[in-house]
Amino acid sequence: MPNDLNNRVFVAGAGGVIGGKLCPLLVNDGWSVFGTTRSQDRTAVLQAIGVNPVIVDVFDESTLRRVVAESKADVIIQQLTDLPPGLDPTKMVEARARNDRIREIGTRNLVAAAIAAGVKRMIAQSIAFAYAPGPMPYDEDCILDVAAADDAIAQRARAVSSLEQQVLGAPLAGIILRYGKLYGPGTGFDSPPSGGPLHVDAAADAARRATTRGKPGVYNVAENDGTISSLKAESELGWSSGFRIRPKR
Repeated sequence: MPNDLNNRVFVAGAGGVIGGKLCPLLVNDGWSVFGTTRSQDRTAVLQAIGVNPVIVDVFDESTLRRVVAESKADVIIQQLTDLPPGLDPTKMVEARARNDRIREIGTRNLVAAAIAAGVKRMIAQSIAFAYAPGPMPYDEDCILDVAAADDAIAQRARAVSSLEQQVLGAPLAGIILRYGKLYGPGTGFDSPPSGGPLHVDAAADAARRATTRGKPGVYNVAENDGTISSLKAESELGWSSGFRIRPKR
């Protein structure tokens, strides 16, 4: 890791689909990982993969600020979502509202905690399927669909834009990972979806690499099916969409 970083990383959303893949990778790389969960029941699971559990809700500003400071981490990774298993369509209206709140208010609280604690680097999960319609493949300079005629699409894009601007505008090295559409173990999807798929293992590896690589900015992270260009992540992060975690024997 860079000489100006200590070996401590704070993962917000350590118990999530990506977080659960990411944390063991970080532990194996030599990081001391502090991972958040909202549930006491999840602490044993985190401990089993080598994580120091931190029970906190991202909307609890004072507690969040305290635990980030106590971790003494130089790097924060935001992997927070609140989505139903398999993106159950009967629950997605409420889930999208919760997710937008995490992106806007949760990110605001996490950035404030990071600044107060003197965090040097922050990696945040975003999405690569909020671009306004236009020529494909979409690269990082393409605009987000904040003016979409569909209110739900526009609101999602505005929440994504808010998250990204907050992280990139903070006085630290901010990296945005615009993930494609997830599939793989724990996601509820076994096969790659159309429109920029991304295996959950490869998503975790992108965040792992961004802890020590890449200049501040936005990076698309998705497989090449003609929808999303991830050339920047491949070049600057050394990332590959083919990365898979080998099962333990």
